[in-house]
Amino acid sequence: MEKTQAKQPLTEAEIGAHTPMMQQYLRIKLQHPDTLLFYRMGDFYELFFGDAEKAARLLDITLTTRGQSGGQPIRMAGVPFHAVEQYLARLVKLGEAVVIAEQVGEPGATKGPMERAVSRIVTPGTLTDAALLDDRRDALLLAANLHRGVLGLAWLNLANGDFRLMQCPAETLQAQFERLRPAEVLIPDGLSLPLLDTLAPALRRLADWQFDAETGTRLLTAHFGTRDLVGFGVEDLPVALGAAAALYDYAQATQRQTLAHVTGLTVERESEYLRLDAATRRNLELTETLRGEASPTLLSLLDTCITSMGSRWLRHALHHPLRDRTVPAARQAAVAELAGGFANGLGDESAGDGHDGRRTASVRAALRGVADVDRITARIALRSARPRDLSALRDSLARLP
Repeated sequence: MEKTQAKQPLTEAEIGAHTPMMQQYLRIKLQHPDTLLFYRMGDFYELFFGDAEKAARLLDITLTTRGQSGGQPIRMAGVPFHAVEQYLARLVKLGEAVVIAEQVGEPGATKGPMERAVSRIVTPGTLTDAALLDDRRDALLLAANLHRGVLGLAWLNLANGDFRLMQCPAETLQAQFERLRPAEVLIPDGLSLPLLDTLAPALRRLADWQFDAETGTRLLTAHFGTRDLVGFGVEDLPVALGAAAALYDYAQATQRQTLAHVTGLTVERESEYLRLDAATRRNLELTETLRGEASPTLLSLLDTCITSMGSRWLRHALHHPLRDRTVPAARQAAVAELAGGFANGLGDESAGDGHDGRRTASVRAALRGVADVDRITARIALRSARPRDLSALRDSLARLP
């Protein structure tokens, strides 16, 4: 994420000195000062002033100057609306957040400029659109809170609704970030953690008061419709609850609606997993080589998953080695049962011939038509699903035995 020097927001009097269209643009920008504002004008999304200069640098698009407003030359840059997704993808990879303002009024309905309203807020950790997501990697939004040597973490996979909390010693910060690899990180404005500047690809600072445990309890009980959070096992995690408060509020604001697909809250305990420090994870080359490449790694050797859901789960499992040996043993037994018996239900005539390879092949063949159900159902809950999502879900459900 490119760092820019903070500027004082414009006053209403300063905004009033501009043309009506620029006034509309600046008022929207005032509500989203730390983002790039894509402002729809006909067949283009336009950016103005400082946003135009920044977008021109990041996207290698033309920067122009056209006329004046409020005594200032209007610096402009734009991208065609039909290609906006590819530009959004590039900005998200750079750690930038983007606000999209669409034309919502009818031409000529008012004397002033056509009405516009924010329709989407796109940030690296709140992606749900298939065009912007990596099929085989989660894009996590994480909030970090620190109090008296205790690190509180809350993270959300908005693309499938998985919401988790954890409290751990502050010195494990780097190890936790290496394990989770968040796409975007939220921290209190008053928190000084220089290490995060190198660990977090997209770092957002929020007001300290947003990281409040009581607020977290209130927001989450209202969301889940419960009297308290005892059933989730978070009553002894006040620092993590503070992180959850900021995360939940931020995620809901970007989606501009309630997060209906977030139906549970999972607590992770350090005692559940083998502790691997950051250096050990890197040297083991679990999912990334020492040069930062995706191959050859343990994941690249093991990942022959047919579905993207399987690949993402495998990546998660490699970074979460369990202490309890009964769990991986149960997984191995389940795989053996699947390879040896489940193929009978898939119509494979060779299922009874004793060749596990053929039985496994029949399962893999059945899975080839299964879409990313996790992410499709999340988009349905967020009311952002497209017709192709619904048809893919229909075809996937039809393949179930």
